[in-house]
Amino acid sequence: MTLNAPARGRPAPPEAHDSAPQDASDGHVPAPRGLARRRRALLAVVIGCLVCTAAGAGAATLIKSPAQAAAETVAPPPDVLTAPVARKVLAQSVVTRGKVTASRRVEITAAGTAEGVGRAVVTKVMAEPGAPLKAGQVLMEVSGRPIVLLQGAIPAYRDLMPGMTGEDVAQLQKALAGLGYPSGGDARGVFAAGTEQAVTRFYRAVGYTPATSQAEPTSAHADAGTRTGTGATADAARPAATGERVTTVPLAEVAYVPSATARADTVAAEVGDEATGTLLSVSSGALVVNGTVASYEKGLIRPGQSVQILYEATGKQASGSVVSVADAPTKAQDGDTPQNGESYALRVKPTKALGEDFNGADVRLTVVAASSQDKVLAVPASAISAGADGLTSVTVRTGSREHRVAVRVGMTGDGFVQITPEKPARLAEGDQVVVGIQSAGRS
Repeated sequence: MTLNAPARGRPAPPEAHDSAPQDASDGHVPAPRGLARRRRALLAVVIGCLVCTAAGAGAATLIKSPAQAAAETVAPPPDVLTAPVARKVLAQSVVTRGKVTASRRVEITAAGTAEGVGRAVVTKVMAEPGAPLKAGQVLMEVSGRPIVLLQGAIPAYRDLMPGMTGEDVAQLQKALAGLGYPSGGDARGVFAAGTEQAVTRFYRAVGYTPATSQAEPTSAHADAGTRTGTGATADAARPAATGERVTTVPLAEVAYVPSATARADTVAAEVGDEATGTLLSVSSGALVVNGTVASYEKGLIRPGQSVQILYEATGKQASGSVVSVADAPTKAQDGDTPQNGESYALRVKPTKALGEDFNGADVRLTVVAASSQDKVLAVPASAISAGADGLTSVTVRTGSREHRVAVRVGMTGDGFVQITPEKPARLAEGDQVVVGIQSAGRS
């Protein structure tokens, strides 16, 4: 009987190489569990090494040595600023502001009320701010009576009626004749039947009946021998009988301006308002420019000097000349913004008539106070320097090389200085001269 034989009826124990199961389908034998754990551990170590390497590279870009940081904060070398030597006409200019207005401004008020009217009330307004006006136009109504615009240089100062004589009568006759209503055979300056008829016809043409008033005793008589250009005698200049109703031109119903066209500047009245104070203002005549200059500039301004007028809103330019500069400082008006120092009124007349679009414009005035007449060598004022040796010079830069050139200075204008080199061959138009040093910035 063999001792190593297994016991009868018991299965033999499996061998060691039979402990792993086999894949019956393809015969592949899976790796042991211990080997799989070792592979996962190795992969984790590799990933960790890669992460550490990347972190170290990033830190190297952020961490700098003190020497490297100091080198990077050192300012770059400064830039040398240069400008070319120019050959130009120098002009010493004074720049200021001005307002374009008409040469004549008329403030229209309600001078009184018509007979039989208890209150002076604005009943119609026909003019709008900024609107063009013409002679013969009704501007507004006060208590049902018109205020009309007529051409003339003398403001109305009294009511006119038959029997009166004077320059204001002559002005009325001329204004009506210009509108197509001549005074017939009346002598110049004599309010007679022809002038009365002209007044009546004009009032009816603008939609109103002429005003009338009771005649007052007067001693006004016309020279019986005075004749008009047609040869008619001014015999109708007799004074009206006391108590007689006569056609009248009230001073409250006419406003005179020197030209046939005008412009409504401001309209302060509205329908229903009490007719008190200034109802509207009218400007007329050629456009002029009114400005101011500071006290330190006044000595540079003289009548006749050239002026450039720039309307910046439209880009339009015009030329003119100084008419006057005030001897006394301008008094501040109510509502004006306080200015530093005194200012003096400046009046400028355009060389050619300005267009209507200039009216009321705020413009820039450049007064040419002095000029070199001919072109001269000039450099920016910042290029001029005075050395310790007492010489006035400029520094010429050619490439990276610089050298001083002694010069004599002349007039200044618009930021430039006239120069004459001591040795003409050493400085010419187009040479670059140093005007300053600028520290280079970092982006």
